[in-house]
Amino acid sequence: MSTTKKFTAAALAAGLGLVTLSACGSSGSGGGDADSKTVTLVSHNSWAVSKSVLKDFEKQSGYRVKVLKDGDAGQAVNKAILTKDNPQGDVFFGVDNTLLSRALDNGLFQPYEAKGSGLIRPEYQVDHAKHRVTPIDSGDICVNYDKKYFADHKLDPPASFADLVEPRYKNLLVTENAATSSPGLGFLLGTAGKYGDNGWPTYWKKLKANGVKVVDGWEQAYNQEFSGSAGGKKAKGDRPLVVSYASSPPAEVIYASPKPKTAPTGVASGTCFRQVEYAGLLSNAKNTKGGKALLDFLITKEFQEDMPLNMFVYPVLKGAQVPADFSEFGPAAKNPEILTPAKIADHRDQWVKSWTSLVLK
Repeated sequence: MSTTKKFTAAALAAGLGLVTLSACGSSGSGGGDADSKTVTLVSHNSWAVSKSVLKDFEKQSGYRVKVLKDGDAGQAVNKAILTKDNPQGDVFFGVDNTLLSRALDNGLFQPYEAKGSGLIRPEYQVDHAKHRVTPIDSGDICVNYDKKYFADHKLDPPASFADLVEPRYKNLLVTENAATSSPGLGFLLGTAGKYGDNGWPTYWKKLKANGVKVVDGWEQAYNQEFSGSAGGKKAKGDRPLVVSYASSPPAEVIYASPKPKTAPTGVASGTCFRQVEYAGLLSNAKNTKGGKALLDFLITKEFQEDMPLNMFVYPVLKGAQVPADFSEFGPAAKNPEILTPAKIADHRDQWVKSWTSLVLK
């Protein structure tokens, strides 16, 4: 969700990127350090935290934090699985509910019950028996719309999945490839949640007939094809509907200069799928003690309240507050589609295969 500044919203987990290394309080490269005072966090590209908050953790814990950003969510998870016997770091952040079963089935994490996890909202708790992952944040994948386009054309924006297949919205929607993009997959899962195992293919046939455009990832969809974003305006994007996040509108406000009074984009509230991100202590981590301390930190109130304006996600900790601009322009969806990790695990690969055959061929 990159418009200006460092727009690191949760949506950037879907944007393809190169492997980069960000060092905080330490130098060097590689994974878990022999230095027991350095703890390494492996994540996707959207990891971000305020320097002051990270410094508080380093001062209180005595550990230096090194962050290894490893591409988009799927890319980062797959690489972590491939390197699990000699991991790049100690803690992995950013595996979401769409990919969680893949990580767990491949033994990516070792058990650890983070301190304070009893304060995490129960609807986000999973893997109760083994505590291999800890919920960190949530967000909603939803269709966003360009307010100006719909006002200029005197057309009501869509509000639901059903609206998107109506003729008046023909050739207006751009979405991401469900096989290569986290929001693209989330949107597919949302339709599966809405229409069921047998109904979603029929829905996608209608969506395809109504001119949906599919691109590889979020960055292209939102910042090039979508007419409502700051990036899309510069790129002369001509699609006024895009699959993005419920937190995209507040980002368009907060990072704009001058700052508008209202968001230029809106959310079709009946098109949302709830995404939850987790973190875990990597199997064979070199600094397990430091990794446990870092996991504890990720669910403190200080870190949870720092996330919204850095990663544009919602906290999962009870009592954690979000900034007024964030809650005003990007409230969490009231009735998002929700699928259990077990349901996703049972069907994800076949659904993606079927979707690819149906939509891309």
